Amino acid sequence: MALGFSIQMVQRGRMLDARRTDAVLLLVAIVWGSSYLTAKTATAALPVLVVLFARYAIAAVFCLALVVSRRATRRWTRGEVRVGALLGVSQAAVLVLETYGVAHTSAANAGLIISLTIVLTPMLDRAGGRGRLPVTFFAAAGVCVVAVGLLLSGTELHAVRSGDLMMLAAAAVRAGHVALVGRLSVGRTLRPLHLTAVQTVVGCVLFLPPVTGDLGVLADSSGLTWAQLVYLALFCGLFAFLSQTWAVQRTSASRASLLLGTEPIWAVAVGIGLGGERFTALAAVGALLMVGGTYWGQAIERTHRRTGPQYTKTTEARTPAGLREDSHA
Repeated sequence: MALGFSIQMVQRGRMLDARRTDAVLLLVAIVWGSSYLTAKTATAALPVLVVLFARYAIAAVFCLALVVSRRATRRWTRGEVRVGALLGVSQAAVLVLETYGVAHTSAANAGLIISLTIVLTPMLDRAGGRGRLPVTFFAAAGVCVVAVGLLLSGTELHAVRSGDLMMLAAAAVRAGHVALVGRLSVGRTLRPLHLTAVQTVVGCVLFLPPVTGDLGVLADSSGLTWAQLVYLALFCGLFAFLSQTWAVQRTSASRASLLLGTEPIWAVAVGIGLGGERFTALAAVGALLMVGGTYWGQAIERTHRRTGPQYTKTTEARTPAGLREDSHA
């Protein structure tokens, strides 16, 4: 009786842990999905580059504080500084395109189009030496291309919005950024928090010169605008990053990517539910195709990676499909 009760309690504890981990990953996806509408409303009150500088500055302060609080590991290695500086530049390029893009399109479209990164990244990331991708993966990518076409033509405007084109460019650059992260991480011991701290400092350095004349506008911003900036910097940035790191260590890569892959769904839900955005019938079909195509491509790439000659459990834990360090609008 006692042994059976103990086993039952252990199983119940594991189930609760699994549900807690799932809830954290789902919360990260919701936060990421909401970032597009938040960025869109923030850029309605402030210039895009001011929004980006404020995001980086707030994130840098808190990120550096976290690193310094860890007395035993507060120093950066040369590799972390070099790699972090390079990734900081590529991440800044992603955020410039994303933020300008979401400022000139709907939050729903932005969240859907940027998910193209999921199918573009495996095409660029050849560092693992896993050989050619299956033909079915390119079929999934084709579905996503059709989805983009429907999203672009399914707006209520007569011409394609410049923001949609910027989001397409952002998806391509983000895919390159994610592939670069993987390539530069091979054979190096890089602590994610230290790497992120370097990237935030690089972002501050890059965006400070063009916004020096607008810092007064930033200082005079409303409480709502500051709340949006803090939300983008800390919740969509540091919170999501730390939560993802914690959760991925406690679940499978497949389950993590499945839950985090719901990000575009939440972007649409927040855009329509809170932002008052509307979809035409064509755009709605495009949204369904985009979500389905990215999930299909993600599943094919994950299976391809697992059957590769260099696959190990450590490899899967290190590079789960759909996981990425923060570069959200």
